[in-house]
Amino acid sequence: MSERTKTDLRNFDQAGLVKFVESLGQPAFRGKQIMGWLYRPGISGFSEMTDLAKDFRRVLCEHACISEFLDPIVEKASDGCVKFGFTLDDGHIIESVLIPEPDRNTLCISSQVGCAMGCSFCLTGTMGFIRNLNPSEIVNQVCGVRDYLLATPKDQLIGPERVTNVVFMGMGEPLNNLENVLTSLSIMTEQKGLDLAARKITVSTCGIASKIKELGERSTVNLAISLHSVKNSVRSQIMPVNNRYPVEVLLETCKNFPMPKRKRIMFEYTLLAGINDSDEDAEMVARMLRGIPCKINLLGYNECPSLPYKSPDRGRLLAFQKILIDHHYTVFIRNSRGADISAACGQLATEQNLTAPGK
Repeated sequence: MSERTKTDLRNFDQAGLVKFVESLGQPAFRGKQIMGWLYRPGISGFSEMTDLAKDFRRVLCEHACISEFLDPIVEKASDGCVKFGFTLDDGHIIESVLIPEPDRNTLCISSQVGCAMGCSFCLTGTMGFIRNLNPSEIVNQVCGVRDYLLATPKDQLIGPERVTNVVFMGMGEPLNNLENVLTSLSIMTEQKGLDLAARKITVSTCGIASKIKELGERSTVNLAISLHSVKNSVRSQIMPVNNRYPVEVLLETCKNFPMPKRKRIMFEYTLLAGINDSDEDAEMVARMLRGIPCKINLLGYNECPSLPYKSPDRGRLLAFQKILIDHHYTVFIRNSRGADISAACGQLATEQNLTAPGK
């Protein structure tokens, strides 16, 4: 059986592995044993899984494989961010961005090749939608960056030797690939998997209101909303999803989002000069978000030569922030990271994918 026709075990969470081994006539506990090996650094084959019977290892070699991303394209920014280009089996390339700080390593990962949402200020949207990533292609971004960190001398690292936080803010709309994203979340938070705390993972959506509730019911990760305007006329212009799920529908869904006390939704708001950055816009945001446990991230627009938008100056950002703070919101201004290697928010799109086969 060729590698392409074998079952990739990294597409399964622990429950899926149990079902797979049972289909091979093995007891359920074998699936849990395999989960304990799949995400250990340096494990790439079944021969290394020494607590499995040799006969069973031979069966696994015949029917299954363990995927991994080898030899990523690596670009380092002047501020310490690192962009990774991972090549998929079909030749497409997805991008992930490591954002290191002394006490944490945040990894921004992709959930799709391209994106169908067409947000007019986002470079990924210019690619169009190519395909969903499967669970292994999602978790292997984390594994690939983990391996990079482990291979880097400690004195060259800004943060820890591991990925501590994951944000689904790369290429694609995660809620349009919800089943595969949920499987990957299960793998990431499984103790025998990547062993990340759910509170350290954030899924960001442009506002697929019909699937936000399901995400909250089936996982306990953090939710971020790419908001960018609360005026329907403006939001529909820059984010076509608003035509299907207007601001009022989206925010009502957020009010009913199931989450424990003290947990808050993160609203992302990119300021576009002359479009959504006025005092009136800030006052309207304050009014519309009332009653939603939340915090707000403000971002100056990361300008792209091929897109017509501009970022407001720092003074406008601070004025917008002050209005929201005066209304008793917790508001951060997120500094742009990785802009000099096109790794900043909204800049992820590869030339290879922009000219991908059939596009």
